[in-house]
Amino acid sequence: MINSKLPKIWYGGDYNPEQWDDPQIWAEDNRMFKLAGIDVATVNVFSWALAQPDEETYDFAYLDETIDRLYKDGIYVCLATSTGAHPAWMAKKYPDVLRVDYHGRKRKFGGRHNSCPNSPTYRKYSERIAEKLAERYKDHPAVLIWHVSNEYGGYCYCDNCEASFREWLKERYGTLEKLNKAWNTRFWGHTFYDWDEIVVPNELSEEWSGNRTNFQGISLDYRRFQSASMLECYKLEYNALKKHTPDIPVTTNLMGFYPELNYFEWAKYMDVVSWDNYPSLDTPYSFTAMTHDLMRGLKQGQPFMLMEQTPSQQNWQPYNSLKRPGVMRLWSHQAVARGADTVLFFQLRRSIGACEKYHGAVIEHVGHEHTRVFRECAELGAELQKLGDKVLDARVEAKVAIVFDWENRWAIELSSGPTVALKYVEEVHKYYDALFNMNVQTAMIGVEEDLSGYDIVIAPVLYMVKPGYAKKVEEFVAGGGTFVTTFFSGIVNENDLVTTGGYPGELRKVLGIWAEEIDALLPGSTNRIVMKESLGTLEGSYECGILCDLIHTKGATAVAEYGSDFYKGMPALTVNKFGQGEAWYVASSPDKAFMEGFMAKLVQDKGIRPLARGPVGLEASRRAKDGKSLLFLLNHNAHAVTAELEAGKAYADAVSGQAVSGNTLEVPGYGVVILEEAK
Repeated sequence: MINSKLPKIWYGGDYNPEQWDDPQIWAEDNRMFKLAGIDVATVNVFSWALAQPDEETYDFAYLDETIDRLYKDGIYVCLATSTGAHPAWMAKKYPDVLRVDYHGRKRKFGGRHNSCPNSPTYRKYSERIAEKLAERYKDHPAVLIWHVSNEYGGYCYCDNCEASFREWLKERYGTLEKLNKAWNTRFWGHTFYDWDEIVVPNELSEEWSGNRTNFQGISLDYRRFQSASMLECYKLEYNALKKHTPDIPVTTNLMGFYPELNYFEWAKYMDVVSWDNYPSLDTPYSFTAMTHDLMRGLKQGQPFMLMEQTPSQQNWQPYNSLKRPGVMRLWSHQAVARGADTVLFFQLRRSIGACEKYHGAVIEHVGHEHTRVFRECAELGAELQKLGDKVLDARVEAKVAIVFDWENRWAIELSSGPTVALKYVEEVHKYYDALFNMNVQTAMIGVEEDLSGYDIVIAPVLYMVKPGYAKKVEEFVAGGGTFVTTFFSGIVNENDLVTTGGYPGELRKVLGIWAEEIDALLPGSTNRIVMKESLGTLEGSYECGILCDLIHTKGATAVAEYGSDFYKGMPALTVNKFGQGEAWYVASSPDKAFMEGFMAKLVQDKGIRPLARGPVGLEASRRAKDGKSLLFLLNHNAHAVTAELEAGKAYADAVSGQAVSGNTLEVPGYGVVILEEAK
């Protein structure tokens, strides 16, 4: 449990007092923090230049004063290492620290995240300042957790990266012969005879327009390499901190479905996962829920930190709407309901200059507590105080899992064909959304996770099948599990080389089918999935699009078929009995009605019951520990709705302690009800 030193849901956020340098404002901040119930401040996120004005000088006087002042008033700190933005003097004296962009242009000092992850200079000084901080604050009672850098991301294509990439390839493949085979370099005369012949894949070599590439092998490996390079930078700081503070947890803030880094690999080296949640007003709330579930799934269900969210509005989206009254509380509890043990904001006081001066804050530019936003923050702070430690380290239990794999995503996005319309994350969300709307608790898992704890495992668009994964699926299904995968699955191995013998490659055995062609539908074009007989509520026909696999059964049963085009009558949905379980194949991308009916059939067959029933917009999630559980009911509608609870259970309001009678309950518009229930 990360919260053992402060056993409650941590409440607070990013705080940058150095941006004001005014003791009167600092004193006012502390007064207002206490009014709002804020007990944790994230400090020192972007203060490297202030702490290290030159190569040899380190000055932590401002940080000493800040941490001591906060702690004196009962406010703890999440202490950042400040390495998300290197100082200007470093860029001037050591230009190797600056990145080269995708177009081959050398950056100058400016912005943030402008440090080359393979720069010897950056690695040296980032590790050093992390160790200096650990030495200085190792015994300070205010420090709850370390926050390394900030929102890692962005690739570099400089000479240092190119040289390091070659070394990484040597370690991965051992010989050029193996590399040439893995990359299929005889295509277009790309055979390499010397490691130094390999260059970075950017706009000057193999790639164009971001994810378009001539050679998927090298582009895929470069993404692996850049993710690993930034991870190595993180690990340097992690180890420096752990050397002096082995008992203080270390994290860095992730960004949900951020495309450039493989977070499942990163999570192995994080004591706790933390992430920054910034949906738009029109982001589907099921997508935000899915992202929370993914962050929880990075460490096999361990609770995570909500490191950042805005109290009111963002500043960097095209249209930065205010959170409507009640929505900040609603979205905060959505995070807690799905595994967060903290509720933290960016930012605690609005900046007065630069690009984040219009980003929302607990303390607005008006500077006092008489604002709607502050009142809502204070009300939430008081509510979290009443919840105490009831929710801490409680787990979210799910019998349904959806597989997500960053490397599979990279490979799909780098694919030259069959369609640009295929979006991996969107296809994953279609399945999640159907389960979400039924209030069926769902886990988001990686390909390395054990499947035995689940009844249903869904792997949408499993284009890349890594070594041993097909065997894992076969064992899961043979043991009684239900497995679902879709069109454009089982196509390639981990090097993006096609598995010959018919799609879906290594999954053919468990699925009992083979596919010979894949039809890409033009924008606006659709086909139909026609049910051969009723399947639960599924009957008649449903629209489908994007891609249509032309498949043949080889042991599987065709449950539905295509309704038009030259492949009319060919299977569109199949099921294969395999051992004690079954494996389903959805050969196209179905509409919402099909998806909801299909998911309802699967969960009903497994006896999986919804956490609660109600109209669209009512979300339910459960966290459990020590034989008790908390049921969160969240209403994303502006109007009140009625939730139908499981009959025969005793419930009490987790905040007030009052008993709840009956098995129906009204949840106010944009409201949250948290029920304590006996397990």
